[in-house]
Amino acid sequence: MKIQNFTNHTRVVPGFHLLLGSFLTIGTITSLVNVYLQIVAHDMVLESILIALLFICGILLFWYTRKFAVTVQDRAIRAEEGLRYYILTRKALDSKLTKGQIIALRFAPDDEFLILADRAVREGLSPREIKQAVKNWRPDHDRA
Repeated sequence: MKIQNFTNHTRVVPGFHLLLGSFLTIGTITSLVNVYLQIVAHDMVLESILIALLFICGILLFWYTRKFAVTVQDRAIRAEEGLRYYILTRKALDSKLTKGQIIALRFAPDDEFLILADRAVREGLSPREIKQAVKNWRPDHDRA
């Protein structure tokens, strides 16, 4: 596996994000144009509407399957990072940390984690700023 860092940590699955996303977008646009053309021609309107609805359903499935998986993973990451913080300090994570900040902190190794968590609270660091501040990146190859 490639060494993970701030510039390459986002995950793109070409078959899902690029191919399927493109097919669904092109199919939806084409089917909506077809609905318009069929309405104007007074021909096969019901069939063209049904095809457009199927593509719209495909877009919704594409969006929500990704959203649901990432939401569940975010909950797991928050629990893992909370446990890691507790193991290192015997205290709970500061309640001022946002979900995004906690998720960004997962890339920090233990020796940087506590310092960055404290800075995130004091300075209001954004998730992006937290990730950029990590010196020795702790990879997450299992992200959905």
